[in-house]
Amino acid sequence: MPPGESKGEVPPAAGCDGIDVLPDEVLQHILGFLEAQESVRTCVLTRRWRHLWKSATGLCVVADEGKFLGSVEKLCDFLDSLLRHRGGSPLHTCKLWFTSFGRAMSACLYEHDYRLTRLVNTWFWHAVRCQVRVLSLKAYDTGRFVHQRTLALDERPTDSRHLMRLDLHSVVVGRRFLNFSNCPSLEHLKLQSCYFESENDSRLHICAPSLVSLSLILDYIWALIPSLESMPSLLKAAVTTEHSSEFCNLGKNCNCEFCHNSYSIGDDTGSNDCVLLKGLSEAKDLALISGPETFIFKRDLRWCPMFSNLKTLLLNDYWCVPDDFRSLACILEHPPVLEKLTLELFSKKHRQQRERKGILRPMEVSALTRRARKLGLSIDLLCCHALMDLPEVVHSYIPLLPMVL
Repeated sequence: MPPGESKGEVPPAAGCDGIDVLPDEVLQHILGFLEAQESVRTCVLTRRWRHLWKSATGLCVVADEGKFLGSVEKLCDFLDSLLRHRGGSPLHTCKLWFTSFGRAMSACLYEHDYRLTRLVNTWFWHAVRCQVRVLSLKAYDTGRFVHQRTLALDERPTDSRHLMRLDLHSVVVGRRFLNFSNCPSLEHLKLQSCYFESENDSRLHICAPSLVSLSLILDYIWALIPSLESMPSLLKAAVTTEHSSEFCNLGKNCNCEFCHNSYSIGDDTGSNDCVLLKGLSEAKDLALISGPETFIFKRDLRWCPMFSNLKTLLLNDYWCVPDDFRSLACILEHPPVLEKLTLELFSKKHRQQRERKGILRPMEVSALTRRARKLGLSIDLLCCHALMDLPEVVHSYIPLLPMVL
């Protein structure tokens, strides 16, 4: 071996300089960071670059407004051609974002909607077959359905030994797709604004036993909220529920200890059990955010599990109802090793629904802090938006928190 040359090192090609001295594997990795259109354009540089883009380790197709110059028809032609020429080279990352086409492209979206849906589906499953590790799909909504996302993924299980991170935004998924039991490497899952399509209005189940982190944003859910199955390796989770079709029949007048007036108690097997909380019970870091009218967390409190590993908990003002701390008291009875509680109060999103009366004086905050310190519990109060400018932290219910603790 020549002096100074390490084992496995590829020597520079004769007459090359700059980036061309790098081996093909490194160049293919670099091309994976470019958007697909830019990566393809490198084929005109030299003969060596003609086919390098076909084996790039990353694929990024971003068709947001201003990101793709052309019509929806041209976008479909590009996706089709890209698939035919690229082949089955392994992928590390794949980003397919189609979230905002702009006025010009949206005008012709209806005409090519079916073709684009088919191509996005083809690319999604192609990426899975290419052993992708990080997969992100953000879909579009044409507005043709009031409460339904347009782009539906094929109803089949996501079987992959390589997939580690999955991020889905505004897509339609079904029962078989949500079974990730054959994805042993899947550690990070994010589902945002997705539509859960079930048969006979039955509750779907998310099965992802290998998860380490979960982000579940359930906004405008016009079907039953999916149930979370056991996740023994879970470390961090954040669940947000907004505007669900599951509601208490008594509405704002519900005074039951833990809400049980929903038309959808139980799941499709007829059993009564936790929908969300049980699957989150192994987490060490947990955030539970809910809209003011959402029913599911209060329903779950009837079967609230122990959070044996939970050390950090974030709750919003959904859990802090004036003169009624039963929900907050219940959730705080179940994490025996909790170290830090964060209460996010007066969020901008819920400001109009969260009108309160009264003023919390500094001495009352101090009393709460002293009580928490005796219990070895750190409490952060995040008073957001309008109240940040007030000299005193507003609220009548904080003086009651020591009784909860």
